[in-house]
Formats: sequence, C-alpha cells, structure tokens
Amino acid sequence: MESRKLLKSGEFLVSSIDAADIFIPEEFSEEQKMIAQTCSDFLETEVMPKMNDLEKCDRELMKTILKKSGELGMLGISIPEEYGGFGQDFITQMLVAETTGAGASFSVAFMAHCGIGTLPVLYYGNEDQRQRYVTRLATGELLGAYCLTEPGAGSDANAGKTSAKLSDDGKNYIINGQKMWITNAGFADTLVVFAKIDNDRVLSAFIIETGYPGVVIGPDEHKMGIKGSSTAQIYFNEVKVPVENLLGKRGEGFRIALNILHMGRIKLGANVLGAAKKTINDSVRYANERKQFGVLISSFGAIKHKLAEQVIRLYASESAVYRVSRDINELMNKYKSECGDKERASIDAISHYAVEAAILKVAGSEMLDLVVDEAVQIYGGMGYSAEMDVERTYRDSRINRIFEGTNEINRLLVSDTAMKRAMKGDFDLFGEAEKLFINIDNLNDGRTAGETYHQEKKRYLDNFKKLILICIHGSMKQFAKGLMHEQEVMNNIANMMMETYLSESLALRVEKLEARRGEVSVFRDILDVNIWETACLFRKEATDAICSFASPESLSSLARTAEELTRVGFVNSKDARRRIADKLIEDNSYKF
Repeated sequence: MESRKLLKSGEFLVSSIDAADIFIPEEFSEEQKMIAQTCSDFLETEVMPKMNDLEKCDRELMKTILKKSGELGMLGISIPEEYGGFGQDFITQMLVAETTGAGASFSVAFMAHCGIGTLPVLYYGNEDQRQRYVTRLATGELLGAYCLTEPGAGSDANAGKTSAKLSDDGKNYIINGQKMWITNAGFADTLVVFAKIDNDRVLSAFIIETGYPGVVIGPDEHKMGIKGSSTAQIYFNEVKVPVENLLGKRGEGFRIALNILHMGRIKLGANVLGAAKKTINDSVRYANERKQFGVLISSFGAIKHKLAEQVIRLYASESAVYRVSRDINELMNKYKSECGDKERASIDAISHYAVEAAILKVAGSEMLDLVVDEAVQIYGGMGYSAEMDVERTYRDSRINRIFEGTNEINRLLVSDTAMKRAMKGDFDLFGEAEKLFINIDNLNDGRTAGETYHQEKKRYLDNFKKLILICIHGSMKQFAKGLMHEQEVMNNIANMMMETYLSESLALRVEKLEARRGEVSVFRDILDVNIWETACLFRKEATDAICSFASPESLSSLARTAEELTRVGFVNSKDARRRIADKLIEDNSYKF
C-alpha cells in the first residue's frame, strides 16, 4: 500500500494534505458497491413495502426484519470473522451506514443494534463475552440495545443514579435503576447498561439479558418521528447480573460510553447521507412531474435553487465523511499492528478522531434537516400530507440533532477538543496562532499572480484556518480558563472549524476527481458556491467572536483582518446553482 499522510484529529487546522492523500466515494471497489447494493435491495424488498406497518410501532415486525437482515449478513459487517461476521474495513462499514440510512425507522433500529448495541461488547468485552454474545449479535440470533440515558442524566451521562452492589456471595451485581429513550428496548435480548458500583464517582458497564428477573420493559414512547423504532424506558429492580458480565474494568464505563458515542457520531454522519440522497431523489422526481402555470416546476429558478442547495450541502458532507473514514481505517491498521487486542485498537482509532466525529454529526444532521425541509417545500401542500415519504422523512430527521449528544454539546466538543488536543502536544495550534496574532497588521489575502484554480481554493482555505487561529488566540487571551463558559464564542469557532473541514474535504475531492477524469465543470460549480457561502459565514462568525473578545484598541485591526482573510473571488452563484440543478433534473436522481 502506498504511504499516505495521516493527520491527527483536529490537525487540519494547522496542516494541509494533498488531494492524493484522501479517499473519495468514486474509489469504492466493486466488492464495496456489491455490499451496498445488497443493503439497498433489502430496503427495497423487505423494509419499504412494510413501512406503514412499521410506523404503527409493530415490535415483532421490526424484530423479524432485523433478523432477516442478520441472515443476509448485514448485522455482521463490522464484526471480525472469528466472531461470526464479515470483518469489513471501516470505509465499508460507513458505506453500509450510508446505504441503510434511506430506511427510515428501520435504519434507527439497525444502526442501534449494529453499533451501540453490539460494538461495546466487541471492543471492550473479554474473549468469553465476545464468544457468548458477539457471535450471536452478529447473526441476529440476539438483538442488542444500549442503556445510558436516565431521567436526570442526559448530556451529563455521569450523573446517572442506576446502582450496582456486589451480592454477599460475590457472584452477582445487584442492579437497581431506570433508563430512558432506549432504542430497540421493546425486543432487545441484550443490554449494555451503565451503573455506578457502590459509591464510585464514575460509571461501570454491564451486559444484562432482558430475560433476567427484575428487568421490566415499559411501553413504547409516542414520538414525533422514527415511529417504527421501539423506544421505551427500562427498569431494573434488584436484577442479579453475574460478575462475569461486568464489561471492561470497574469504573471504565464512562470511558466506554464516551468512546462509543464518538463511534455513533461518525456513523450517524454517514447514515444521514442515505436519507438525504433518497430525499433529493424524491424532490427532483416530483419537480419533474408537477406542473404549475402550464410548465414543470423543475423549470422555475426558485425550485432550481432549492435542488442545487440540497446537492451542494450533501456533496460536501459526503466528502468529509469518506475523508475521515479513510483516516480512521489507516489508524486502525496501525494500532492493530502495535496492539495485542485488535478490537480495543479499533475503538481507540475511532475515538482518536473525536473532533471530526462531532463535526460530521452536527454538519450531517443539519444538512439533512435542510434537505428534508426544502423537499417538503418543493412538494408544497402534498409535502404536508402523510401520503408522501417526505412528510415522514421530515419528522424522522429532527431526532438526529439530539441523538449521540445534542448539536449544542457537539459544537462545544469541536472547539474544546481541538484545543485540548493541541495542549497535549498533538499539533502546534497555539504557536501558529501566536505568530499570526503578532503579525496581524501585515496579514493580507495572500493572492499571487498565476494561481491555478485549485491553488486559489487552497489559499482561501488556508486563510480561513488563519482566521480560526486568530480567534482562538484572541479569545483565550481575553477569557483564559473562562473561555469554556463563553459558549457563544466557542460556537463561533466551532462553526468556522466545521465549515473549513467540509469545504477542504470538498475541494480535495474535486481536485482528486479531476486528476482521475479531467475537469468536470459541475463539480467546480459545487465547490465555487460552497467556498463563496463559507466565506460569507466566516465573515459573520469571526466578526461576532472578535467583537466579543477584542479591546477597543484592537477591534478595528482585527475586523479588517477578518475582512481580508475572507476575501474570495466573486461567483455567479445563480448560474452555478442552475447548472447543478440542471444536471440533477436531467438525471432525475442524485448522480454526483
């Protein structure tokens, strides 16, 4: 395998990579495409025809469909062969997450089982636990769920009150407590449950079978969306759990929970891609059929704007998803070669990219919300009718901004985690930021004569990164340790970081695509509009941050710098969007 540059999590702020060093979806192998097609065919034949029944929260039907997917091997994609799975690499796992994302409520149940319901046992279980549980979870013989949230412990997971005490004979832990918002609760066979042993400050994790006496499953919640997924409270009343079902070490539960959330965030970033692609397909097909004023509505500029915006936002998110997927895959291989426990090495590699995980979660969920909102608008009154898929997709989408940690929590994680990684010495963020701040009066947009198209875009992105560093330095200088309490400023920085990562991933993808195919103008249109919009967003976010931390003496200089570093070439975004929309309209589906 050729040697590629591998950036650490958050290091994109101070380093660049070549287009050749990223993975793009156009590079999927035939085997990967076949696996994705199998998943797509399963949705088409086994899931979508039964969607109306699933929406009535038919627990047994969902259980049956999940088990059928297990018979096809879909539940074992990420499970090593020695535990009954297919042992596919991380990029393939993400492709499966994307493909199944088009499956509405089924996707939620499927991802909960394959991810948080199974992987904690694979990654943190001992060999006995893996043989007893993972081998059966991989095939669908057992179905899994994950129990972290409690009535008084949501974002603050460590505030949970569920307790565990060792029995007098030392053979069991006695579990008491309550968990809520548990996906797959209605039919799960195994639960990964977090509780505090005795007076421990932090959580421990346990594998609990729902058949144990004292486990009580509540009725399914009535929800805004994802109605087909089983979501219920689970009560633990003096439940005896064998000591050999302690997952990981005592007190390791909080670490397990955090690392599994990183994994969940990254895979959610892929999952929403599938939902977005289906919704864009629904949007353009309806626009190509619906007539008003005697013409197809797809001919209207206002509709083309919406269709193009759907494509641009999706294409950028997709580029970022597979860029980091390749990074994680290579870090997994590196860790596995160094570590005796290959499964623990896998979760360590995923957890390393905590900054990017939070970016993908926030950007992806908000991208999908935009896509489905515009879809309902394109459908007009019919979009508000329950007869149409877009009505359900609109409701289903909303949970993604709450799943796997709210977007508010994740925005803070983006900026805070990057700074903490830099403080640990992973990359020199603060040194580079100080150099820029010292030289701030001499900064300009760096434009040079004779730039190529891609050199120009790289310069813009480098300027965006410089502005982020200036805002980090200035805010830390003003607020010091109190910066974490200035959540609005942290959000300004996070928003700039997210847009930079997405735009850079998009730019690298277009450059690599052109190296493979030659110039394809519509992809340049996507990039041009994206950079133009990003520059406008940057100018506002940076100025808001600067006005929060700058002294009266430095305000005008910093504001001028923000203007200088967000200066980009003018773009006829109307015509560019029309060309993007015209391709979508001609293809009558998303083929970007």
